Amino acid sequence: MAMSPPIASLLGRRGRLQLDDLLASLVVDGFLLGDDAKRVRMGIRAGRATVELHPLVLVANAKLPNQRDPGRPLSLETLTEWLAAKADLPYLKIDPMKINAGAVTQVVSHAYAQRHRILPVAAAPDSVTFATCEPFDAAWAGDLSQMLRRDVKRMVSSPLDINRYLQEFYGVQRSIQMAQDAKGNGYDTSALLNFEQLVELGKTGEVGADDRHVVHIVDWLLQYAFEQRASDIHLEPRREAGQIRFRIDGVMHKVFELPPPVMTAVTARIKILARMDVAEKRRPQDGRIKTRSSAGREVELRISNMPTAFGEKVVMRIFDPDLVVKDFAQLGFSVSEGAQWRSMVERPHGIVLVTGPTGSGKTTTLYSTLKHLATPALNVCTVEDPIEMVATEFNQMQVQASIDLDFAAGVRTLLRQDPDIIMIGEIRDLETAQMAVQASLTGHLVLSTLHTNDAPSAITRLLDLGVPHYLLQSTLTGVVAQRLVRTLCVHCKEPTSQDPQTWAVLTHGWSMPVPEQVFRPVGCLECRNTGFMGRTGIYEMMMLSPHLRALVSAQLDLGKFGQAALDEGMRPLRISAADQVAKGLTTVQEILTVLPPIDALGDSTP
Repeated sequence: MAMSPPIASLLGRRGRLQLDDLLASLVVDGFLLGDDAKRVRMGIRAGRATVELHPLVLVANAKLPNQRDPGRPLSLETLTEWLAAKADLPYLKIDPMKINAGAVTQVVSHAYAQRHRILPVAAAPDSVTFATCEPFDAAWAGDLSQMLRRDVKRMVSSPLDINRYLQEFYGVQRSIQMAQDAKGNGYDTSALLNFEQLVELGKTGEVGADDRHVVHIVDWLLQYAFEQRASDIHLEPRREAGQIRFRIDGVMHKVFELPPPVMTAVTARIKILARMDVAEKRRPQDGRIKTRSSAGREVELRISNMPTAFGEKVVMRIFDPDLVVKDFAQLGFSVSEGAQWRSMVERPHGIVLVTGPTGSGKTTTLYSTLKHLATPALNVCTVEDPIEMVATEFNQMQVQASIDLDFAAGVRTLLRQDPDIIMIGEIRDLETAQMAVQASLTGHLVLSTLHTNDAPSAITRLLDLGVPHYLLQSTLTGVVAQRLVRTLCVHCKEPTSQDPQTWAVLTHGWSMPVPEQVFRPVGCLECRNTGFMGRTGIYEMMMLSPHLRALVSAQLDLGKFGQAALDEGMRPLRISAADQVAKGLTTVQEILTVLPPIDALGDSTP
């Protein structure tokens, strides 16, 4: 391949990239055809593109075929990586969750960063790192190094990312500062509460000027969480600075720090949006917010706050309908597991239980199943604590302990509402279990959850609660135990061989051959260098056959019952998990972090 022209030919008068030089170098390097480059120039001259845009963006917007990688357009990231290599500088895909915005925005002013198209991304005592989209315009670096008395390091990033995060980092930081200044100018605690309550007057346009900064911080926080695929947002007050953390794919990530007065204001703003009592700071409260993501999707957030040593801690659980409600394949069911699950839940009556610890995906499984079952010909009713996600297809009731509306009273009410299917959020006590049994005996399908390690243990839990064994024999259809495991990132996972000893630990005596090829996590820009993206379910399905029903007794031997279930064809959690490893979806190490101990009763050798 012909060598590209010297780097100097890419320079304009001020060291900025020029479109003609950029196109010429791309042609020589074999990324573009001469005719394609000519079409881009003609499009610019004809006024079909905005000349003020960065040359890389102009080329990327043309969506020209990449001659180096046929079948794919020449993307902005590809062009930026190429430019970084030309300038002999590192390429950086900006991950805002790894940047301390409060620290980097103190290095240079917004105006200075905007003028030079640079973004501070890291600040250390002896050096500062900047992302730039103009790698050949370096005059500012020397000047800044002298002013700051620190080394200035440069990396090349996408011009769109630099522009976006310039606005976000400096905008949010300015809002935090303005909000902090407002709280420091004579506002006492009662004034702060009144100040926050002014947000409710927003529809009449009477909101104070300072209030908009708190509104900006909350709006940014929610949209940012949606973009990062967070399932929970944690606002945690501390003595020096409040922390904001996101839970992504089951793992917590620190995102941001807020000064305590601003954290208090943000908490009050969220409580107002969730219709909670802003003045009540001593008791825990629950609420919900309905909003929209930047893509226009309706998203629900369930809010819970509690008093701590340094203020109110708030947790917002995000329920995106597109993510919560899935078909059975997306839940992680294999073809046989999907068929078995449908055979349990498509019956006219009986009790079907989903078990597992908190955060194991039970809610998603039940909501997805109810969506599958709900038709205009059926009356689907739920009693929940709280209602996780409002769905138009169901009739949903929320438990209200303050007025003695518990699960049992809720089910008793639903039985008078002519239901076909009843979903009980959780069976916690004997009265609720008895009402579930009663609903099943009177011809209703009942779905509910329990907290047990495996499927057979659900029988003993119900017996321990006091449900007679003969009623379980006649009403219980099946039990499904489940866990959630992180799935490997499809963009960066690499094939590797499976260690037989580790495989033996996972399969624990089951005669499953060691897979010829499995995959390992690597880490890339798409998965934020974790190696994992998203989660899937692993399942242990136990249908009660006539033989198993006969074994249910007041003095049930759980070991023998679990063995009998295995003999009947139940596949334990670890074997369902081993299938996911063999398919290349996850790793043995990831599975072992979520499975119950090997001596758990449902995991014995058949």
